Amino acid sequence: MDWYPNADEQLLLRTSARFATGLAPAVSGSRWFRDSERADIQAALESAGWPAGPTYELRSAGDKAARRTGRALLVGIPLIANLIANLGGAAGTPLGEVPGRGRPEEPGNEVDDFPVMWAAPGTLARTVPWQLDPGRRPEGCATDLVLTDRRLLFLATRRGSLKADVLGEFTRGSVTGVRRMRFSELGADVRVTFADGSWVRLAVGNPDDAERLGQVLDGSVHLLTESELSEGQWERVTRFMADLPKTAHPPTYSRLGSGVTLVETRVPVKAGTGLFDTHSIVMDDAGEPAVPAPGDL
Repeated sequence: MDWYPNADEQLLLRTSARFATGLAPAVSGSRWFRDSERADIQAALESAGWPAGPTYELRSAGDKAARRTGRALLVGIPLIANLIANLGGAAGTPLGEVPGRGRPEEPGNEVDDFPVMWAAPGTLARTVPWQLDPGRRPEGCATDLVLTDRRLLFLATRRGSLKADVLGEFTRGSVTGVRRMRFSELGADVRVTFADGSWVRLAVGNPDDAERLGQVLDGSVHLLTESELSEGQWERVTRFMADLPKTAHPPTYSRLGSGVTLVETRVPVKAGTGLFDTHSIVMDDAGEPAVPAPGDL
């Protein structure tokens, strides 16, 4: 693997991560960096050492209508009819709602604006690495979020390199919450909030990772260490890992609500930098195959 936790540290979760991107018509394809008064702070971040990045403007009503019509042509005539009704002032799909994505939870931060950083001067969110921004990071660079029992870290891997670089890290105590933000392209956005109230909005690998991050931090899912596995479980994991490529990441162990144990590991794929296949098994206390109960996953 390209990165290992310290000998006395337990890896809990690793997933790809980058600053999220707006989805609603007015903010589609855009992202902004704000202070706690909603003022733009991109110039301040660049003065502090960030490379120059793209700038965005809220889309006009005409732009929004055109983009919504384009989506309608992809999903069929019923949506076009809804669009016509909506543009005429009749009841229909609310402005900002994207078909198949549901309703925004926070219109001020998802429809009228799309901050991916909310940070007053001197707050922790301003110290996250600039490489999380797809508009700034070098070509061939992928970024990951890692959660251990002690830290939250951001890593960078580069195409052709066997080593991951640590871009930044925060103690577990400095991270007070992770909330899944469902109104997003894959349903995999999360808001990471720090102890000083600042936050960043990130798109992670998949909805399961987004959900799991919050569950681990709030204690609703119990992560196990290798020392907590039974002999039968350890033998099962050994066989499981032996069937995977040597590039597989160390597995993580989750005790699900019904009591069964989920084992997961990621294997890099050759299709592109930062892409992985996730392999998993579910086992009982003896290491025998088990089936998750409803609500476990």
